[in-house]
Amino acid sequence: MRESNSETFPASGSRDRLRQWQLDRLNALLTVAQKRPFYRDRLQNLSLPLKSLEQLQQIPLLTKADLIPSSQPKAAGIFDLPMSHYTRMHQTSGTRGWPLPVLDTQDDWRWWIRCWHYVLDVAKVTEDDIAMMAFSFGPFIGFWTANDAMIDRGATCVPLGGMSSESRLKMIQDHGCTVLCCTPTYALHLVSTAKSLGLDLTKNRVSRIIVAGEPGGSLPAVRNRIEQGWGAKLIDHAGASELGAWGFGSPDGRGLHVIESEFIAEVLDFSGDDPGGSQVAEGQIGELVLTNLGRYGGPAIRYRTGDIVRAFRDHDQPSTFLWLEGGVIGRADDMIVIRGVNIFPSSIESIIREISESSEYRIIVEQVDEMDQIRLELEGTAEQAAFVSQLLRDRLALRVEVAAVAEGSLPRFEAKSRRLVDQRSSQG
Repeated sequence: MRESNSETFPASGSRDRLRQWQLDRLNALLTVAQKRPFYRDRLQNLSLPLKSLEQLQQIPLLTKADLIPSSQPKAAGIFDLPMSHYTRMHQTSGTRGWPLPVLDTQDDWRWWIRCWHYVLDVAKVTEDDIAMMAFSFGPFIGFWTANDAMIDRGATCVPLGGMSSESRLKMIQDHGCTVLCCTPTYALHLVSTAKSLGLDLTKNRVSRIIVAGEPGGSLPAVRNRIEQGWGAKLIDHAGASELGAWGFGSPDGRGLHVIESEFIAEVLDFSGDDPGGSQVAEGQIGELVLTNLGRYGGPAIRYRTGDIVRAFRDHDQPSTFLWLEGGVIGRADDMIVIRGVNIFPSSIESIIREISESSEYRIIVEQVDEMDQIRLELEGTAEQAAFVSQLLRDRLALRVEVAAVAEGSLPRFEAKSRRLVDQRSSQG
């Protein structure tokens, strides 16, 4: 049985030792990447070995646009080894009409699992646990690596792909599951389903819920609703198919730690004229840029994640790894600018979860009389809609029309939720 994450750099290690650890691994990765087709031109002027981590900034940024296939489903250029080297294939959701296949070698997959053990350490998972994996087990990477990390640790895994929410709740009860893995949205949906069935989720054996796939696990309102509904502790996690499992929740639930033993993190501001961005000061909001250090079959060097974060190196957490207060605040591509106000969908969700643990909602952005407007559809009563509208005005300084709609009329999502509908392009 694998009891801890002792094989890797300890999350409580000193920052000086960590920086040297990162530099050594970065140079090893760059030495390999420099000979690979995708990075040959990008790294041709780089003199190795690098003497400091700051020299990483000499390398061009990598964006999602660099990875997206232009005409047909095929793996991104960073996965440029012969196909016989890869043993795993997954894919991201479709962008520009095509999904993005991602590939992993056996060593890459073991690296994913090593990253996931940081999450399982916080969740205190042992061989005595029974883990319920509530996701579809389709081509999206989802909790595939979590499933294998649980097995690596010695826990028992119960896969629930293709089952209804009612059936999953019954399986949780029948098998005495102690850990649940799902998205924050689905954890709340199961709370709502259980209530409709007359079930009290606080009476089952689930004591920890590991969430991933979307922001929410580090938002106080969302986290509190999930924990109260289940009577369990919530542990947040963050990752990306094209990048790896890069973050684990802080024990107090107030944010995420970047796994800096396996990733080099930069937080940059891209609002200025410099396309390369500028470093933000401690505690200021910026976009997270990551370099993975252990995925040799698909190295992502200086990848713009699109995740908006507020980062601290000087913090009161037990781990010395970079801490992101509130986890992922939002997505750069989801940010809405309405009448000069920057709005993140996660800010709206935090307000909604203060009044309802599981009400579904939809954010609609449209253009009215050449002005961008935002309105909200909320499953609930007219009184709840009015209250949310008032909170949005008080907290975000923005007038938002909130319409109450019938329960069950809005779409549900088991995986990443897609609640933002931007109609401006179709109106233009």
